[in-house]
Amino acid sequence: MTDAARATVADLVRSRAGDDGVGLRFEGDDWTWAEVVAEMAVRAHWLGAALADGGPPHVGVLLDNVPEYLFLLGGAALSGTVLVGINPTRRGEELARDIRHVDCRLIVTDAEHADLLADLDLGAVGDRVLISDGATYRAELDAHRPAGADGLSGLTPPSADDLYLLIFTSGSTGAPKAVRMTQGRAGGSDGAVMGFTTDDVLYCAMPLFHGNALASMVFPAFGTGATLVLRRRFSASAWLPEIREHHVTFTSTIGRVLTYILATPETDHDRDHDLKFVLAPESSAVDMRTFKRRFGVAVFGGYGSSENAVVLSTSPGMPPDALGVPAPGTDVAVVDPETGYECPRARFDHDGRLLNADEAIGEIVGRDALQRFEGYYANDEAAAARSRNGWYWSGDLAYRDAEGVFHFAGRNADWLRVDGENFAAAPVERILRRYPGVTGVAVFGVPDDRTVDDQVMAVLELDAEAAAAFDPAAFDAFLDEQRDLGTKWSPRYLRLARSLPVTATNKVDKAPLRRDRWTPDGAGDPVYWRPDRRDPLRPMTAAERAEVRERFAASGRLDRLDRRER
Repeated sequence: MTDAARATVADLVRSRAGDDGVGLRFEGDDWTWAEVVAEMAVRAHWLGAALADGGPPHVGVLLDNVPEYLFLLGGAALSGTVLVGINPTRRGEELARDIRHVDCRLIVTDAEHADLLADLDLGAVGDRVLISDGATYRAELDAHRPAGADGLSGLTPPSADDLYLLIFTSGSTGAPKAVRMTQGRAGGSDGAVMGFTTDDVLYCAMPLFHGNALASMVFPAFGTGATLVLRRRFSASAWLPEIREHHVTFTSTIGRVLTYILATPETDHDRDHDLKFVLAPESSAVDMRTFKRRFGVAVFGGYGSSENAVVLSTSPGMPPDALGVPAPGTDVAVVDPETGYECPRARFDHDGRLLNADEAIGEIVGRDALQRFEGYYANDEAAAARSRNGWYWSGDLAYRDAEGVFHFAGRNADWLRVDGENFAAAPVERILRRYPGVTGVAVFGVPDDRTVDDQVMAVLELDAEAAAAFDPAAFDAFLDEQRDLGTKWSPRYLRLARSLPVTATNKVDKAPLRRDRWTPDGAGDPVYWRPDRRDPLRPMTAAERAEVRERFAASGRLDRLDRRER
């Protein structure tokens, strides 16, 4: 498609200018789409004037999911400004580093979040931190409010190739990278593929600084005229009441959100709603099945990332934990990163055990996806690592079954090697989730005390009843019953965590777990281990924790693992 034929986000916004249907709902207030676009046009004129003195036209937004965020998203699109969504869970120098890295020249925040920026070196921003709920900011906007004229007049339409957004990755495996998103790429998420119409109501509780909320709800609402319901912050207890109140037909979640919803008490109204389907990437198969049983609505997983170069979609009939298949005409494969050859299809025994994990698991690679990968801002090294040999390397592991369906196997850092056998963490995690009372699992490798290989460590999050009654002998008996558990897969170290750490987008964050390993200082979490891998699981004493740490530290093996993590 030529540049001229590609829709931009500005085009989607302009298409709503005369639309008197309800476009936005937030905390009891409604705006028509025409009113929403008028507010966006005011921000567009203000941004054009505020950033007209030269330098990158980059504006940072540090807000919850409030109307002002949506108005700025549209204003940036109309004015050709680059909007940077700032992650409010970042702190101190890490937060300042994000802002300086993307060359923000002003920041819009509110009184609640402004303290996060106090005393930080914000680079080109300087003191241009504007408080959206303050009188000064409102006065600046009012100065650009048209007196009866069309607010869209005088705004030069951006091209499809103009940079529109910088979206930070989660940073769970290093410093966050800022993914480039152009007007044309964002404009392609117009809701047509999802089948939305003006009758749909989209419930957005996922953060607007993340691509999931933008691509699955915000841009489709712009494109179709569906009503967008903004939730300031996700609340599991408020989820069902608000889904019912607003007659929501679609919502998207990510990571552990389904887990949190399912932890709420069941009610007589669980199936009394208008939801047609739910998009829930990176949810566990157990949660997806339980959610469908409880709420009576189809749940789809799929695969995508902030980079959006490789997309896999599921459909009815696929296994619940499947990532799905690529769109027709796209070339996505599971590739051995060492050889560059496509991995053989996965083979299973009659118990469902993956027989050839060492050869079937590889990296998800888009062999025609570089045209969809728009790179990282000011990070050519990271972009080059993604673009090796003319292909897009996702950094995620998978295997592919005989029907061509992809199944997740973890991140690159999730490879384990035990007794010379290579395997990935995700298949082990799927098995451990079957243990009664488990609400979350993280599996990773820790150093072997005798070889250069790994040992398996698992961190389980249990509900209160299961945690209180946990019996290591019963857990060993459970492992013995799992016919698809590989002979090297049983955890040698097991930690029971009160809760698993998550990123701002509710994905399990293994980085702090790997750092703590079997010595979670101050956490008070019970830790169990097998002094020899063939021993029964038993509690690990504080003295044993210290002795094992000292032995590994002296050998340099922890340093080796730390380097691999970085």
